[in-house]
Amino acid sequence: MANIDTGGDEVKKGKPKQETLRVDFTPMVDMNMLLITFFMLVTTLSKPQVMDIAMPSDQKIEDALAPKVKESRAITLLLGEDDKVYYYLGKLDESAYSDYTVLKETTYSSNTSNEGLRSILLERNAEAVNQMRDLKLERAEKGNRMSEEEFNERSREIKGDVDALTVIIKPMANSNYKNLVDALDEMQICSVGKYAIVDVTEGDLFLVENYKAQGAYSSVK
Repeated sequence: MANIDTGGDEVKKGKPKQETLRVDFTPMVDMNMLLITFFMLVTTLSKPQVMDIAMPSDQKIEDALAPKVKESRAITLLLGEDDKVYYYLGKLDESAYSDYTVLKETTYSSNTSNEGLRSILLERNAEAVNQMRDLKLERAEKGNRMSEEEFNERSREIKGDVDALTVIIKPMANSNYKNLVDALDEMQICSVGKYAIVDVTEGDLFLVENYKAQGAYSSVK
C-alpha cells in the first residue's frame, strides 16, 4: 500500500504539537487501472490502409471481359525528373507523337486554384467526385444504418462507371519513389477508381524529349 508519511520533528518546549499526516494512494492506483481498461475497450484500433493497384499483365483477356474504358475519359501521367509531371489526354496514335504540343506539364501541387495535378484530376473527374461527396454525406446522416459493405459497393459503382476518369501512370527512370506515392495519393483524393501503373514506352520517351526541345528532337534515344 503506497503512502506518504509526513511525521513532524520532535516537539520542543513552547511549540505546538505537529500531527502526523498519512496519505494513501491505493485508491488512485485502482482508478488509473479502471481508466486504462475503459480506454482499451472503447478505443478503436487503427486499421491498416490498403490500396488496390492494377499492374499490367501478359495474360490475354477476351474483349467481352475487358474493362470498358472511354479513350476520351483517359489521361496518361508521365512521372519525370525534378518532381515534374507530364501528361496527355486520350490515346495517341503513331502520328501524334511527332506533335510535342499534345504533351502538357504540371506539378504535384495540391492547390486546386492552379493548374497542378490535383486541380486537373478534380476537373476531369468532377462527376465522380460530386457523387462520392454526396455518398459520404448520406453515410454521415444515416450513421449505422449504412453498412461499410454497402458504402464500399456504391463507391466501386461510382468510380468504376464507364464515364469515370481512367488514369495511366508511367514512372520514368529519372523519377523517384516519392513521385509514384504522390500520384497514387491523388488517385484516392480525387476519387479515381480506375488507374494502373504501366511501363513507359519509347514513344512516351520521344514525346517528352521532343516537348523539352519544342519540336526539335529528331530521334528516340
